[in-house]
Formats: sequence, structure tokens, C-alpha cells
Amino acid sequence: MRRKIPNTTSLAVFEAAARHGSFARAANELCLTESAISRQIAALEKYLELKLFTRVKRQVVLNDAGRAYVRNISKSLADIEAHTLSLMSNKGDDGVLELAVIPTFANRWLLPRLRGFQERHPNITVNMTEKPLPFLFQDTQFDAALHFEHPSWTGVVKVDLFEEQLVPVLNPAFFDVAQLTSPKDLLRIPLLHKASRPEAWRRWFELSGHAPSTSALGIRFDMYGMIIEAARSGLGAGLVPRFYVNNEIHRHDLVIPFEVELQHEKRYCFVYPEHKKDSRIVQLFRDWLLEIKQEFDRPRARARRRSRKPKAP
Repeated sequence: MRRKIPNTTSLAVFEAAARHGSFARAANELCLTESAISRQIAALEKYLELKLFTRVKRQVVLNDAGRAYVRNISKSLADIEAHTLSLMSNKGDDGVLELAVIPTFANRWLLPRLRGFQERHPNITVNMTEKPLPFLFQDTQFDAALHFEHPSWTGVVKVDLFEEQLVPVLNPAFFDVAQLTSPKDLLRIPLLHKASRPEAWRRWFELSGHAPSTSALGIRFDMYGMIIEAARSGLGAGLVPRFYVNNEIHRHDLVIPFEVELQHEKRYCFVYPEHKKDSRIVQLFRDWLLEIKQEFDRPRARARRRSRKPKAP
């Protein structure tokens, strides 16, 4: 059955005329004559069998049908343009990986390493979109996701990467670390909480042997990135994945007052729909991630071994 889709040139002309509210300005933008704009609009109205503009003297004004139509087609035209430019920019070579990511994980772990993938595969463009929660791949544009393990992932191939370890951090410019002689001393400092992990601090204190008698109060945040910035700003102590704050620890913007890790809180993974398992782009990105995982795991394993060594008497 033939699709009921108007001429795309007429649609682009209509969108420009509707956006400018003027055939003359649309003609200027599209490098056409005003009469050419008028003919395209007339052809579209004939195809639709309804008017889109009201002509008032020498001006044209969108009517209700025109306003509804341009509102509905504008995004589709923008998507077609974006996909076309993406294909043209890659000359059809290798292509594009549409990747869904967790915001803080992408900013703190993926982006500092992504240049290595670009240098190895310069003809692959990795587009990233923030998706804080798991989702269904069907009816999305995503080829894969760099996310956390969750039962919601169905009909996918899952590649495990690593687990996170949460550690306490604070800014030594605002809090005297020398006065913190025991983990329970952190209860004197405002604690910064992740909204989706309300029991994390309580569990950390239990692990340290100093379970608080009541739930610790403090500011709550949606993302670890916000907790890190709040800790840097002196708002309190945050409990965050260690690998998110490596740079801040190195610069002494933040310190870890007690080497007590709340482990296995979340497993990060690379997931992609089963119908993408033979995709060359997905395979290349997966293989690169596994290489980076090995490089990332080595220093973490050494740090864990050091932390397990008994102290000399």
C-alpha cells in the first residue's frame, strides 16, 4: 500500500513559511522566489484537501489546521535532516553508534576514555543520549546502552563490566580530617544522600562497625555527579563510587577519610538488543570496552590487595 506522505519539498517549504509567518522570509531562507513558495504551499493544500493559511490582504496567517500540522511534522523533518547529515558525514563508512548512557557514568568514566576508541575507529561516530533508567530497545533509535544491571533488561545481550565500590569523600578545605578519628565521627558532618540509595549510609556505618541509632539526615540528590559537586563545595560528606572521584582525590579537592568500601552496590554492563549481536559497530565498541575494563580493573585489584595486607606491628 502506498504511503500517504506529501512531497517533502512542499513540507519543508510549509515548515519554513509557518515558522517565519511569511512567504517572503521563507523564500529568502530557502533561496527560492516568493511565487515558488506560494506554488508549493498551494500544492500541499491541494494534496491535503484543506487550507493551512488564512490570507488577510497581503499577509498569510496559519489557521488552526496549519498550526496543528506544523507542530506535528516539525520534529519529523528535523529527525530526517539529522539522520541524513549523519549518514553524509560518515560517507556510509562504518556508521553511527547510538548509545544510551547513565549521565554521571558517561561523564566520569566513558568520556575521558572515548578518545581511544575514536583514534582506533575514526569513521565511527558515537552519539550519546542520557537515559538514567533502564528501558526497552524496541521503538527507540538506540543500538546499545552503557548502563547498570537490572531485571528490566529483556531480549538483550548483556556484557558485564565491573561493580562499584562506594567510599566516603569530603573536602578537606571545609572539614578538619585530623579530627575524624573514627567512622562514627562522620555523623557530626552533614551527609549527602543519593535519593535512590536511601539506606547506603546506614549500611556503610554498619560495615564500619558504627551503626547509627537513627537514620542519618541530609540533602538528597538524584545523581552522583551532584553529590560530588556538593561535597567539593563543602556541603557535607558524600558516599560515591570510588572511580568517579579519582581525579578529585589526585588533586586533593576531596579526600577519603576512612578506607571502608561498600562493595557490589551496582554492576555496570554493556547491553544491546539481540538483533544487534551481528552488528559490526556494536561488536567493535564491545571489544574496546572489554579492553578498557581490563586496564581499569588492574589498579583496582592492586588497591584491594594492598588494603587487605595486615599492618606491621
